[in-house]
Amino acid sequence: MSVLGVHALVRRTHEARVLRVLREHGALSRGQIAIKVGLSRTTLSEITGDLLSRGAVVVVDTDAAKRAGSGRPAELLTLDPSSGQFLGVDLGHTRVRIAVADAAHDIIAAGHAAYPAESSWEERLAAAFALIDRVAARTGVSFRALQGVGVGVAGPRAAAPGLAQPFGERFAAPVVVDNNTRFAGLAEAMTDGPDVHDVLYIRLSDGIGGGLVVGGRLVAGADGVAGEFGHVTAQPGGDPCRCGKRGCLETVASIPAVLRSCTRRGVPVATIDEFEAALGRGDTVAAAVLDEAAAAVGRVVATAALVLDPAQVVIGGRLPQSAPAFVRRVEEILAGELCPVGGARPAVRAARLGDDDGALGAIAALFRQSPLLDGYPEPVR
Repeated sequence: MSVLGVHALVRRTHEARVLRVLREHGALSRGQIAIKVGLSRTTLSEITGDLLSRGAVVVVDTDAAKRAGSGRPAELLTLDPSSGQFLGVDLGHTRVRIAVADAAHDIIAAGHAAYPAESSWEERLAAAFALIDRVAARTGVSFRALQGVGVGVAGPRAAAPGLAQPFGERFAAPVVVDNNTRFAGLAEAMTDGPDVHDVLYIRLSDGIGGGLVVGGRLVAGADGVAGEFGHVTAQPGGDPCRCGKRGCLETVASIPAVLRSCTRRGVPVATIDEFEAALGRGDTVAAAVLDEAAAAVGRVVATAALVLDPAQVVIGGRLPQSAPAFVRRVEEILAGELCPVGGARPAVRAARLGDDDGALGAIAALFRQSPLLDGYPEPVR
Protein backbone atom coordinates (compact mmCIF):
# COMPACT_ATOMS: atom_id res chain seq x y z
CA MET A 1 0.00 0.00 0.00
CA SER A 2 1.31 3.47 -0.88
CA VAL A 3 1.98 6.19 1.67
CA LEU A 4 -1.11 8.03 0.43
CA GLY A 5 -3.15 4.85 0.83
CA VAL A 6 -1.96 4.39 4.42
CA HIS A 7 -2.77 8.02 5.17
CA ALA A 8 -6.29 7.63 3.78
CA LEU A 9 -6.85 4.45 5.83
CA VAL A 10 -5.68 6.14 9.04
CA ARG A 11 -7.93 9.11 8.31
CA ARG A 12 -10.98 6.92 7.75
CA THR A 13 -10.18 5.10 11.00
CA HIS A 14 -10.06 8.41 12.86
CA GLU A 15 -13.35 9.48 11.26
CA ALA A 16 -14.99 6.18 12.26
CA ARG A 17 -13.90 6.65 15.87
CA VAL A 18 -15.28 10.19 15.98
CA LEU A 19 -18.60 9.09 14.44
CA ARG A 20 -18.84 6.17 16.88
CA VAL A 21 -18.31 8.42 19.90
CA LEU A 22 -20.95 10.88 18.70
CA ARG A 23 -23.37 8.06 17.98
CA GLU A 24 -22.93 6.58 21.46
CA HIS A 25 -22.82 9.80 23.50
CA GLY A 26 -24.76 12.44 21.59
CA ALA A 27 -23.65 16.08 21.44
CA LEU A 28 -20.06 16.70 22.57
CA SER A 29 -17.54 19.51 22.32
CA ARG A 30 -14.36 19.04 20.29
CA GLY A 31 -12.38 18.84 23.53
CA GLN A 32 -14.61 16.04 24.85
CA ILE A 33 -14.34 14.17 21.57
CA ALA A 34 -10.54 14.51 21.57
CA ILE A 35 -10.33 12.96 25.04
CA LYS A 36 -12.62 10.05 24.19
CA VAL A 37 -10.92 9.14 20.89
CA GLY A 38 -7.35 9.93 21.96
CA LEU A 39 -6.56 12.36 19.14
CA SER A 40 -4.69 15.63 19.30
CA ARG A 41 -6.81 18.76 18.99
CA THR A 42 -5.09 19.61 15.71
CA THR A 43 -5.90 16.23 14.15
CA LEU A 44 -9.43 16.30 15.54
CA SER A 45 -10.03 19.79 14.21
CA GLU A 46 -9.08 18.59 10.74
CA ILE A 47 -11.30 15.50 10.99
CA THR A 48 -14.35 17.36 12.33
CA GLY A 49 -13.85 20.13 9.76
CA ASP A 50 -14.19 17.60 6.96
CA LEU A 51 -17.19 15.92 8.60
CA LEU A 52 -18.90 19.29 9.03
CA SER A 53 -18.27 20.24 5.40
CA ARG A 54 -19.78 16.93 4.25
CA GLY A 55 -22.83 17.25 6.50
CA ALA A 56 -22.09 14.12 8.51
CA VAL A 57 -21.74 16.28 11.66
CA VAL A 58 -23.58 19.47 12.58
CA VAL A 59 -23.23 22.16 15.25
CA VAL A 60 -26.25 22.05 17.57
CA ASP A 61 -25.38 24.33 20.49
CA THR A 62 -22.61 25.61 22.75
CA ASP A 63 -21.74 24.76 26.34
CA ALA A 64 -22.39 28.36 27.45
CA ALA A 65 -25.26 27.33 29.73
CA LYS A 66 -23.03 24.86 31.61
CA ARG A 67 -19.80 26.84 31.55
CA ALA A 68 -18.71 27.97 35.02
CA GLY A 69 -15.76 30.22 34.12
CA SER A 70 -14.95 32.75 31.46
CA GLY A 71 -13.77 32.02 27.98
CA ARG A 72 -15.31 31.42 24.62
CA PRO A 73 -18.17 28.87 24.69
CA ALA A 74 -17.29 25.60 22.98
CA GLU A 75 -19.46 24.40 20.11
CA LEU A 76 -21.29 21.12 20.60
CA LEU A 77 -21.18 18.74 17.66
CA THR A 78 -23.56 15.90 16.91
CA LEU A 79 -24.39 13.57 14.06
CA ASP A 80 -26.68 14.90 11.36
CA PRO A 81 -30.11 14.14 12.89
CA SER A 82 -31.57 13.17 9.51
CA SER A 83 -28.84 10.61 8.86
CA GLY A 84 -30.41 7.86 10.91
CA GLN A 85 -33.40 6.74 12.95
CA PHE A 86 -33.57 4.20 15.75
CA LEU A 87 -36.78 2.44 16.82
CA GLY A 88 -37.28 1.13 20.35
CA VAL A 89 -40.18 -1.24 21.11
CA ASP A 90 -41.19 -2.46 24.59
CA LEU A 91 -43.55 -5.45 24.52
CA GLY A 92 -44.74 -5.65 28.13
CA HIS A 93 -47.28 -7.94 29.77
CA THR A 94 -50.25 -5.67 29.03
CA ARG A 95 -49.04 -2.91 26.70
CA VAL A 96 -46.61 -1.98 23.95
CA ARG A 97 -44.63 1.26 23.96
CA ILE A 98 -42.49 2.62 21.15
CA ALA A 99 -40.04 5.48 20.80
CA VAL A 100 -38.15 6.76 17.77
CA ALA A 101 -34.87 8.68 18.05
CA ASP A 102 -32.82 10.43 15.42
CA ALA A 103 -29.04 10.24 15.11
CA ALA A 104 -28.66 13.25 17.43
CA HIS A 105 -30.33 11.23 20.24
CA ASP A 106 -33.52 13.31 20.17
CA ILE A 107 -36.86 11.47 20.57
CA ILE A 108 -38.91 12.42 17.53
CA ALA A 109 -41.95 10.16 18.03
CA ALA A 110 -43.48 7.95 20.71
CA GLY A 111 -46.70 6.15 21.59
CA HIS A 112 -48.29 3.28 23.49
CA ALA A 113 -51.20 0.86 23.23
CA ALA A 114 -52.76 -1.71 25.57
CA TYR A 115 -53.62 -5.35 25.01
CA PRO A 116 -54.94 -8.15 27.27
CA ALA A 117 -52.42 -9.87 29.55
CA GLU A 118 -53.24 -13.23 27.96
CA SER A 119 -52.39 -12.00 24.44
CA SER A 120 -50.20 -14.30 22.37
CA TRP A 121 -46.90 -13.13 20.90
CA GLU A 122 -48.58 -12.92 17.50
CA GLU A 123 -51.26 -10.60 18.92
CA ARG A 124 -48.68 -8.47 20.71
CA LEU A 125 -46.65 -8.20 17.52
CA ALA A 126 -49.74 -7.15 15.56
CA ALA A 127 -50.49 -4.50 18.19
CA ALA A 128 -46.91 -3.22 17.94
CA PHE A 129 -47.00 -2.89 14.16
CA ALA A 130 -50.41 -1.18 14.29
CA LEU A 131 -49.06 1.29 16.86
CA ILE A 132 -45.97 1.99 14.75
CA ASP A 133 -48.20 2.71 11.74
CA ARG A 134 -50.38 5.10 13.76
CA VAL A 135 -47.41 6.96 15.21
CA ALA A 136 -45.81 7.23 11.76
CA ALA A 137 -49.03 8.63 10.28
CA ARG A 138 -49.42 11.12 13.14
CA THR A 139 -45.82 12.37 13.19
CA GLY A 140 -44.76 11.97 9.57
CA VAL A 141 -41.85 9.68 10.45
CA SER A 142 -41.16 7.54 7.38
CA PHE A 143 -38.48 5.13 8.72
CA ARG A 144 -36.58 5.49 5.45
CA ALA A 145 -33.39 6.19 7.43
CA LEU A 146 -33.94 3.47 10.02
CA GLN A 147 -30.61 2.12 11.28
CA GLY A 148 -31.86 -0.46 13.77
CA VAL A 149 -34.75 -1.80 15.86
CA GLY A 150 -34.48 -2.66 19.56
CA VAL A 151 -37.22 -4.90 20.98
CA GLY A 152 -37.66 -5.36 24.72
CA VAL A 153 -39.74 -8.30 25.96
CA ALA A 154 -41.13 -9.21 29.36
CA GLY A 155 -39.21 -12.21 30.67
CA PRO A 156 -36.21 -13.96 29.14
CA ARG A 157 -35.62 -13.19 25.48
CA ALA A 158 -35.75 -16.93 24.81
CA ALA A 159 -39.43 -16.79 25.81
CA ALA A 160 -40.18 -14.71 22.72
CA PRO A 161 -38.77 -16.76 19.85
CA GLY A 162 -38.72 -15.40 16.33
CA LEU A 163 -39.42 -11.75 17.17
CA ALA A 164 -36.33 -10.49 15.37
CA GLN A 165 -37.42 -11.92 12.01
CA PRO A 166 -40.74 -10.06 11.56
CA PHE A 167 -39.18 -6.73 12.59
CA GLY A 168 -36.22 -7.36 10.31
CA GLU A 169 -38.49 -8.20 7.39
CA ARG A 170 -40.73 -5.21 8.03
CA PHE A 171 -37.95 -2.63 8.27
CA ALA A 172 -34.94 -4.23 6.54
CA ALA A 173 -32.75 -3.15 9.48
CA PRO A 174 -30.71 -4.92 12.19
CA VAL A 175 -32.81 -6.04 15.18
CA VAL A 176 -31.73 -6.44 18.82
CA VAL A 177 -34.03 -8.40 21.18
CA ASP A 178 -33.57 -8.47 24.95
CA ASN A 179 -35.41 -8.33 28.26
CA ASN A 180 -37.25 -5.00 28.65
CA THR A 181 -36.19 -4.55 32.27
CA ARG A 182 -32.57 -4.95 31.26
CA PHE A 183 -33.10 -2.30 28.60
CA ALA A 184 -34.67 -0.07 31.27
CA GLY A 185 -31.51 -0.44 33.34
CA LEU A 186 -29.40 0.78 30.43
CA ALA A 187 -31.71 3.77 29.93
CA GLU A 188 -31.45 4.67 33.61
CA ALA A 189 -27.66 4.41 33.50
CA MET A 190 -27.60 6.88 30.63
CA THR A 191 -29.53 9.52 32.60
CA ASP A 192 -26.33 10.20 34.55
CA GLY A 193 -24.35 10.80 31.38
CA PRO A 194 -22.24 8.63 29.13
CA ASP A 195 -19.40 8.24 31.63
CA VAL A 196 -21.33 6.20 34.24
CA HIS A 197 -20.05 2.73 33.38
CA ASP A 198 -21.11 0.36 36.17
CA VAL A 199 -24.74 0.33 37.30
CA LEU A 200 -26.90 -2.26 39.05
CA TYR A 201 -30.61 -1.74 38.31
CA ILE A 202 -33.54 -3.48 39.99
CA ARG A 203 -37.23 -2.91 39.23
CA LEU A 204 -40.00 -3.94 41.60
CA SER A 205 -43.49 -4.18 40.16
CA ASP A 206 -45.84 -7.13 39.53
CA GLY A 207 -42.60 -9.10 39.19
CA ILE A 208 -38.99 -8.27 39.92
CA GLY A 209 -36.24 -7.98 37.36
CA GLY A 210 -33.10 -6.03 36.80
CA GLY A 211 -30.18 -5.17 34.63
CA LEU A 212 -26.41 -4.87 34.88
CA VAL A 213 -24.39 -2.26 33.05
CA VAL A 214 -20.70 -3.17 33.29
CA GLY A 215 -18.02 -1.10 31.61
CA GLY A 216 -20.75 0.92 29.89
CA ARG A 217 -22.25 -2.19 28.26
CA LEU A 218 -25.44 -4.04 29.01
CA VAL A 219 -24.75 -7.56 30.28
CA ALA A 220 -27.13 -10.29 29.10
CA GLY A 221 -25.28 -13.35 30.41
CA ALA A 222 -24.66 -16.69 28.74
CA ASP A 223 -28.38 -17.53 28.50
CA GLY A 224 -29.85 -14.04 28.50
CA VAL A 225 -31.04 -14.04 32.13
CA ALA A 226 -28.50 -11.76 33.83
CA GLY A 227 -30.19 -9.47 36.36
CA GLU A 228 -32.96 -11.87 37.44
CA PHE A 229 -32.90 -10.63 41.04
CA GLY A 230 -36.50 -11.69 41.57
CA HIS A 231 -35.54 -15.35 41.85
CA VAL A 232 -32.68 -14.97 44.31
CA THR A 233 -33.66 -16.61 47.60
CA ALA A 234 -34.57 -13.93 50.17
CA GLN A 235 -36.43 -16.06 52.77
CA PRO A 236 -35.33 -19.72 52.84
CA GLY A 237 -38.42 -21.92 53.09
CA GLY A 238 -40.73 -18.97 52.44
CA ASP A 239 -43.75 -18.73 50.16
CA PRO A 240 -43.75 -20.73 46.92
CA CYS A 241 -42.65 -18.79 43.85
CA ARG A 242 -43.98 -19.14 40.31
CA CYS A 243 -40.50 -20.34 39.29
CA GLY A 244 -40.90 -23.47 41.45
CA LYS A 245 -38.63 -22.45 44.32
CA ARG A 246 -39.61 -21.03 47.70
CA GLY A 247 -38.77 -17.72 49.32
CA CYS A 248 -37.58 -15.89 46.21
CA LEU A 249 -37.31 -12.11 46.46
CA GLU A 250 -40.39 -11.89 44.25
CA THR A 251 -42.42 -13.60 47.00
CA VAL A 252 -41.41 -10.86 49.44
CA ALA A 253 -40.96 -7.58 47.59
CA SER A 254 -43.14 -7.65 44.45
CA ILE A 255 -46.42 -5.74 44.51
CA PRO A 256 -48.58 -8.92 44.77
CA ALA A 257 -46.38 -10.18 47.63
CA VAL A 258 -46.67 -6.90 49.55
CA LEU A 259 -50.45 -6.78 49.10
CA ARG A 260 -50.72 -10.41 50.20
CA SER A 261 -48.60 -9.78 53.31
CA CYS A 262 -50.73 -6.80 54.35
CA THR A 263 -53.93 -8.78 53.93
CA ARG A 264 -52.56 -11.65 56.01
CA ARG A 265 -51.85 -9.19 58.83
CA GLY A 266 -55.35 -7.76 58.89
CA VAL A 267 -55.00 -4.82 56.49
CA PRO A 268 -56.81 -5.93 53.32
CA VAL A 269 -55.44 -4.03 50.32
CA ALA A 270 -56.25 -5.17 46.81
CA THR A 271 -54.25 -2.66 44.74
CA ILE A 272 -51.05 -0.65 44.98
CA ASP A 273 -53.17 2.49 45.24
CA GLU A 274 -54.88 1.10 48.34
CA PHE A 275 -51.47 0.21 49.78
CA GLU A 276 -50.23 3.76 49.16
CA ALA A 277 -53.35 5.10 50.87
CA ALA A 278 -52.64 2.91 53.92
CA LEU A 279 -49.09 4.26 54.06
CA GLY A 280 -50.43 7.80 53.72
CA ARG A 281 -52.69 7.47 56.75
CA GLY A 282 -49.82 6.08 58.82
CA ASP A 283 -50.90 2.43 58.99
CA THR A 284 -48.21 0.62 60.99
CA VAL A 285 -48.80 -2.76 59.29
CA ALA A 286 -48.34 -1.29 55.81
CA ALA A 287 -45.21 0.52 56.99
CA ALA A 288 -43.80 -2.68 58.48
CA VAL A 289 -44.47 -4.66 55.30
CA LEU A 290 -42.79 -1.97 53.20
CA ASP A 291 -39.77 -1.97 55.53
CA GLU A 292 -39.44 -5.76 55.37
CA ALA A 293 -39.63 -5.73 51.59
CA ALA A 294 -37.00 -2.99 51.36
CA ALA A 295 -34.72 -4.87 53.77
CA ALA A 296 -34.98 -8.02 51.66
CA VAL A 297 -34.15 -6.04 48.52
CA GLY A 298 -31.22 -4.45 50.33
CA ARG A 299 -29.75 -7.83 51.28
CA VAL A 300 -30.06 -9.23 47.75
CA VAL A 301 -28.63 -6.08 46.17
CA ALA A 302 -25.79 -6.04 48.71
CA THR A 303 -24.83 -9.58 47.75
CA ALA A 304 -24.72 -8.60 44.09
CA ALA A 305 -22.80 -5.40 44.91
CA LEU A 306 -20.13 -7.36 46.76
CA VAL A 307 -19.50 -9.36 43.61
CA LEU A 308 -19.93 -6.64 40.97
CA ASP A 309 -18.77 -3.48 42.78
CA PRO A 310 -21.13 -1.10 40.92
CA ALA A 311 -20.69 2.65 41.09
CA GLN A 312 -24.44 3.12 41.34
CA VAL A 313 -27.55 1.19 42.39
CA VAL A 314 -30.83 2.31 40.82
CA ILE A 315 -34.18 1.15 42.21
CA GLY A 316 -37.20 1.43 39.95
CA GLY A 317 -40.78 0.25 39.67
CA ARG A 318 -44.10 1.20 41.23
CA LEU A 319 -43.35 -0.19 44.70
CA PRO A 320 -40.41 2.11 45.56
CA GLN A 321 -42.42 4.99 44.10
CA SER A 322 -44.95 4.38 46.87
CA ALA A 323 -42.69 5.83 49.55
CA PRO A 324 -39.27 7.54 49.62
CA ALA A 325 -38.52 5.49 52.75
CA PHE A 326 -38.12 2.41 50.56
CA VAL A 327 -34.98 3.60 48.81
CA ARG A 328 -33.53 4.97 52.06
CA ARG A 329 -34.04 1.60 53.76
CA VAL A 330 -32.32 -0.25 50.89
CA GLU A 331 -29.43 2.19 51.18
CA GLU A 332 -29.14 1.54 54.94
CA ILE A 333 -29.04 -2.23 54.48
CA LEU A 334 -26.53 -1.91 51.66
CA ALA A 335 -24.26 0.31 53.75
CA GLY A 336 -24.33 -2.14 56.64
CA GLU A 337 -23.57 -5.15 54.46
CA LEU A 338 -20.70 -3.47 52.59
CA CYS A 339 -19.13 -1.66 55.54
CA PRO A 340 -16.65 -4.45 56.54
CA VAL A 341 -15.32 -4.61 53.00
CA GLY A 342 -14.21 -0.99 52.90
CA GLY A 343 -13.84 1.26 49.90
CA ALA A 344 -16.40 3.63 48.47
CA ARG A 345 -19.99 2.37 48.59
CA PRO A 346 -22.19 2.69 45.51
CA ALA A 347 -24.55 5.62 45.24
CA VAL A 348 -28.18 4.53 45.69
CA ARG A 349 -31.04 6.39 44.02
CA ALA A 350 -34.59 5.98 42.79
CA ALA A 351 -35.20 5.53 39.06
CA ARG A 352 -35.86 8.73 37.12
CA LEU A 353 -37.62 7.44 34.02
CA GLY A 354 -41.24 6.47 33.58
CA ASP A 355 -42.98 3.64 31.77
CA ASP A 356 -41.14 4.32 28.51
CA ASP A 357 -37.79 3.31 30.03
CA GLY A 358 -37.79 -0.06 28.23
CA ALA A 359 -38.25 1.53 24.79
CA LEU A 360 -35.63 4.19 25.55
CA GLY A 361 -33.21 1.51 26.74
CA ALA A 362 -33.74 -0.44 23.53
CA ILE A 363 -32.70 2.68 21.60
CA ALA A 364 -29.69 3.14 23.89
CA ALA A 365 -28.61 -0.41 23.07
CA LEU A 366 -28.88 0.39 19.35
CA PHE A 367 -26.64 3.43 19.72
CA ARG A 368 -23.97 1.08 21.01
CA GLN A 369 -24.41 -1.67 18.42
CA SER A 370 -25.57 -0.09 15.18
CA PRO A 371 -23.20 0.27 12.21
CA LEU A 372 -21.11 3.40 11.97
CA LEU A 373 -22.49 6.27 10.00
CA ASP A 374 -20.87 6.36 6.61
CA GLY A 375 -21.83 6.96 3.04
CA TYR A 376 -21.39 10.72 3.14
CA PRO A 377 -19.72 12.08 0.01
CA GLU A 378 -16.04 12.78 0.25
CA PRO A 379 -15.20 16.48 0.13
CA VAL A 380 -14.15 17.88 -3.21
CA ARG A 381 -10.46 18.80 -3.06
